[in-house]
Amino acid sequence: MSRAKRRSFESGHRPKFLVVADGTTESGRAIHFAARRSARTGASMIVLGVVTPPEGFEWLGVGDAIRAEAEEEVETLLDQATATAKAAAGVDPERAVREGDRPEAILALIEEDQDISFLVLAAATDSSGPGPLVANIAGKGSSTFPIPIVIVPGNLADEEIDALAG
Repeated sequence: MSRAKRRSFESGHRPKFLVVADGTTESGRAIHFAARRSARTGASMIVLGVVTPPEGFEWLGVGDAIRAEAEEEVETLLDQATATAKAAAGVDPERAVREGDRPEAILALIEEDQDISFLVLAAATDSSGPGPLVANIAGKGSSTFPIPIVIVPGNLADEEIDALAG
């Protein structure tokens, strides 16, 4: 697999922390951490929202209505993520919206934006496992992932994240 060269430390570039906004508690933990690290290190931040396309609704415009509703929901999630980042560290993150499977959308964005240097995820707090994104990305494909993955323990309070992230 050919990988795009990271350019985050070249002239005219700066590193970005990528976070996925999906409305989960874990996502909020990752956003808080990434905002604090971005502010502390002078990096920037990008928040990704992924629209899952409807399947089986190609008739009578139902699919279009479902897609529009999903896009609106993602924009709301991005608004919330932006507010969280601003409140946590005064960071105004870049926003990206992609359609499709979350792990594939994450990889595609990383390939498109050569300034993305870190993917920040947070682990789930329940006993069912680390959470779908952590299990899918960090668990299965971490040895071939194109950038470092930062996993924030999902049970950390804001104050604990602040102490760790700066």
